[in-house]
Amino acid sequence: MPDMILMEMEEKMEERVKRLRHELAKIRTGRANPKMFDDVHVDYYGVPTPITQVGQIAIPEPTQIVIKPYDKSIVKAIERAILVANLGINPNNEGDKLRIVFPALTMERRKELTKKVKKYGEEAKVSIRNYRRDANDDIKKLEKKSEISEDDCKGYQEDVQEFTNTYSDKIDQCVIDKDKDIMSI
Repeated sequence: MPDMILMEMEEKMEERVKRLRHELAKIRTGRANPKMFDDVHVDYYGVPTPITQVGQIAIPEPTQIVIKPYDKSIVKAIERAILVANLGINPNNEGDKLRIVFPALTMERRKELTKKVKKYGEEAKVSIRNYRRDANDDIKKLEKKSEISEDDCKGYQEDVQEFTNTYSDKIDQCVIDKDKDIMSI
């Protein structure tokens, strides 16, 4: 039973780190990154469809993205979807494709983005600590019910803390990597 608690907690922590990586991938760094369009959906014949399914995303230069739809009639719909997604970019409609040019980030904007990254990292750490608390509470309940001994309870709580430390370090590394990416010119 305590092993199930640990396994569930580890799955939640792993999922939270994945979600943090996904959130960080959407933050603009001054370089073209097609992942920023992962959550943008185009109204394609009445069905919200991801951009990656209605067109090809290419990166001809480090500061440009070109989106070439498979169906040329939806160029306007893709343009509208990008503008509605509020990504802070303006696509240039070239008739059969969209070109997005990323201007260089100012130092002030870079600092704002690093603050945002740190905020996301701290939110993820709070989630990890909440998972730790929940797992420890469940283990203590098992001890009160006499399903596990006091020594086993302490051992499992140490395991919970090890998982917490491991995933907290992963979050720190994600934040450090993204900060380096943002601050590199």
